[in-house]
Amino acid sequence: MPIRTASARWQGNLTEGSGTIRTGKGGLEGNYSFKSRFEEGEGTNPEELIGAAHAGCFSMAFSKALADAGTTPTSVETTAKVHLDKTDAGMTVTRIELDTVGEVPGIDQAQFAKLAETAKQNCPISRLLSPGAEITLTTHLTT
Repeated sequence: MPIRTASARWQGNLTEGSGTIRTGKGGLEGNYSFKSRFEEGEGTNPEELIGAAHAGCFSMAFSKALADAGTTPTSVETTAKVHLDKTDAGMTVTRIELDTVGEVPGIDQAQFAKLAETAKQNCPISRLLSPGAEITLTTHLTT
């Protein structure tokens, strides 16, 4: 399997500095700053990138689980809300809320939710993050 890379460059001090985050192949690039991370400033931040990675990984894992169960999805769209909180140990990602909407013909809500939970457990990014962060899942089935 290939090894994936990303890079970041930061200039200046923590509160007044700024930087750029970039994926290895250049598919994503964004500016980040103290304000974009800890306030509501323009740009991205590491937690958004974790959320994007988690949402992407989960959507792929869920699509595979659905197809393996004989119900290939028309689409799966997932949003990840990453909570960065101050704890006794310092700033910590404490929780990630996954919210997924699937357009999947021929499946009921119970089976949809069961397969989504299995995908959450088996997604490599969920496995990476779950020892330190609570991961919740909400599912919505459309037909």
